[in-house]
This record gives sequence, structure tokens and C-alpha cells, in this order.
Amino acid sequence: MTESTKYLLTEDRIPKRWYNIQADLPKPLPAVLHPGTMQPVGPDDLAPLFPMALIMQEVTTEREVEIPEPVREVYRLWRPCPLYRAHRLEKALGTPAKIFYKYEGVSPAGSHKPNTAVAQAFYNKEAGVKRLSTETGAGQWGSSLAFAGSLFGLEVLVFQVRVSYDQKPYRRALMETYGARCLASPSAETAYGRSVLEKRPDHPGSLGIAISEAVEVAAQRDDTKYALGSVLNHVLLHQTIIGLESMEQMRMADAWPDVVVGCTGGGSNFAGIAFPFIGDGLRGGKKARIVAVEPAACPSLTRGKYAYDFGDTGHMTPLAKMHTLGSTFTPPGFHAGGLRYHGMAPLVSHLKELGLIEATAYHQTECFAAGVTFARAEGIVPAPEANHAVKGAIEEALRCKREGRSETILFNLCGHGHFDMQAYIDYAAGKLKDQQYDEKELAMALAGLPSVPEPA
Repeated sequence: MTESTKYLLTEDRIPKRWYNIQADLPKPLPAVLHPGTMQPVGPDDLAPLFPMALIMQEVTTEREVEIPEPVREVYRLWRPCPLYRAHRLEKALGTPAKIFYKYEGVSPAGSHKPNTAVAQAFYNKEAGVKRLSTETGAGQWGSSLAFAGSLFGLEVLVFQVRVSYDQKPYRRALMETYGARCLASPSAETAYGRSVLEKRPDHPGSLGIAISEAVEVAAQRDDTKYALGSVLNHVLLHQTIIGLESMEQMRMADAWPDVVVGCTGGGSNFAGIAFPFIGDGLRGGKKARIVAVEPAACPSLTRGKYAYDFGDTGHMTPLAKMHTLGSTFTPPGFHAGGLRYHGMAPLVSHLKELGLIEATAYHQTECFAAGVTFARAEGIVPAPEANHAVKGAIEEALRCKREGRSETILFNLCGHGHFDMQAYIDYAAGKLKDQQYDEKELAMALAGLPSVPEPA
């Protein structure tokens, strides 16, 4: 097989197990705490929100978790996803680097999110759940859960961040086509949403607010559970199918990455591509540089504080130790809605603290410029979120050019931008502007972090 070939595994090469990086961590992940007792949460604390199978995946330290055959059967609709060598991009950049990208945009929903949506829908169906509530930013997660719910006969209610609800009507249409109900958040549907609207009727919303609404709904009915598209350990676990496939495909290409790049909002697609490579390095394999790329307007890894915080704005969730901008922080309305979250996944944050990953941040106009460069070279229009990974990979390739180094770069192209063309229209017209977060609001949000006693 030559390097110019599309590396696509056959159906029977879909991984049979997800990879759990907790088995290889040099230092255990800090416990998740109950906000009332400040003690580690137990399964009973999480049972109102999640089925027991997902709760067990959240806490397990087993290296491998079997993928149920009904989940693999659905995965076969689009997996394995292709791995490409970006020859034309390399030529356009004039770099000696070899650039590979894993393309997750071939899924029915157009992104990596179905990897966990299908799994979560399956486990909830097995537990007798009838309805799922969730939040979504850009709409990729909401679309994916709506798709998965339709396959397993589950009712799906999605709270979409208001600014994205207005910016991305076709994502909303896709959710409704799959049978989900989609509401702009903050909404009048929940007590918390109404409380936000009372203070500010034109509130643009945030993922933290939408999470609070979805959690509130799930807690009110016994037949309803909550589903999250990022951040939690079991979500990141499901996404490792991306990196596991990539590892085998890189071997088929007789190549191995020196640098792995992924965009980061909550951490799911980044974990999916990076965790298997990090784990391989921790077990004695070749260690790659792992680079997380986040938006400069919502920079949790590069600007946030590593501390215990709530995952939602209404403070209905347990406390997790993570890089956070503060649960009350509302990011500006930049187009990469999937990256507008105040916190970073605890596992990704932990790896940053251990020095196993690097982080960098870019503004949206330079990321869109990178996305246009990529589209004109490789033919795929990336989602605004994925443009951050494209930007990171291009910067690594240009570094190789300056240094005369022929390194191999792998990045995750986590979704296509077919539902985001208004953003590209705005970019081409010069209307897309870099947005700055409010330093005073950030300071206030960080000052309001919960007080957690140091462990004895």
C-alpha cells in the first residue's frame, strides 16, 4: 500500500475494545466530589443521571472495555473512518513534514460525536430508559444523539445554546429530522432557564447553562436520563476508537506520528485521537508530542485555573478537578460552538498537569484561514471546531519547514463544515471578527470557584 492511498480498514478491522487511559496513568485522577459533603461521589449519587453501565465505565481502571456487538454493528455504517496523507497540503506549505489526518466527518451526523452517542443510547436502552435529555453547542452532539436515539427507539430532548441555535439552523433541522426536539437555551422549559431569562432576556446562552437545563429535566422523571457529549471519562473512553484505528492505519502506512494534534473544547475528540498514542508511550512505545489547540476566546487549558469546579452554571453537577474558566463564565459567541465550554475534561486537564500534553490557543480568523487553505488543497471543508486542529497542524508543519525537519504529523479532522457555511460566508466577506472574552467577567468567575478543602 502506497502513501498516496486512502487507508481504509475493512469492516472486520473495527476495534473490539475501547482504550482506558486511566490504567496507564502515572498518578491517579483526582476524585469527583459531592458538592454537599465534599466526599467522593459513589454510584448512587450518579444513578439519577446515568445508567449503571456508564457509571461503571466512568470509574473503571481496566485498560480495555469491550465494545458491545450492537454498538459495533451501528459503527459499521461508517467505521472504520479513513486516514489520509495530505500530500497537496504539504506541497502548498512547502514543508518537509508528512501530514496525516483522520477524517471523522464521514459519520451520518458529520462528526466524531456518534462514537459515544451510539454507545450511550445503547446502554440507556438496555437499562429501560425511554428518554434522554442533553445539551449541544454547535449542534454536532445534539445531531449525533438524535441519530442514535432514532436507532434505539429513544425520545431525545436537546437544549441548544441560543447563539448556536440562531447561527446554525441546519443543525437544528438535522436533529428534528432524526426525531429529536430542540430548544434554544436558556429556555422557558426549565426553572433554571427561566431564572436566567429573568435576569437577561437576550442571554446568548452557554454550554454550562444548557447542561443545567438538561440535568434538571433528567432529574425530574424516572424514565429520563442525561447524556453528555464530552468531558466525562466514559465519553472520552468511547472516542478512543479514533486513535485505535489511527494506530493500525499508521502501521499500514509504515509511518508513526512525531506530533499528534487535536482541537479541544470539552476534550472528547482530542482524547479520542491522542489517548491511545499517549498510552502507548507510557507503556514503553515511541512518545509523540501531543498538542491541544483551543480557541483564544475560551482558553480553559491555557488561561484557566486547575481547580475543582461545577460542570454546569446552575451548580447541579458534582465537582470535578479540571482546567476551568469558572462555571459562571459565558464565552463570546464565536462560531466554533463546540469549543465554547468553561472547563476541560478532567482526564485531559490531568494529563496537562502531568506534562504529557501541550496546549496552545488561536483566534477564529486565523483558524478559518487555515481551514480555507486546507479545503483548497485537500477538498474537504472543515467544521469551525476542526479548523483549530488544522491550524495547529499547519503551524507544526511550518515549524518543520523552518527547522528543516521531516517529522510526521497526525491530526484529527473531527467533522465537516457543511452546516457551517454561513461562517465561511462571513469570513470571506470580512465580517468574521476575533472576539475577546471579558477579563473582568473571567476574574469574577474564577473568584467564585467553590472552596474545596485539601485532602488529608
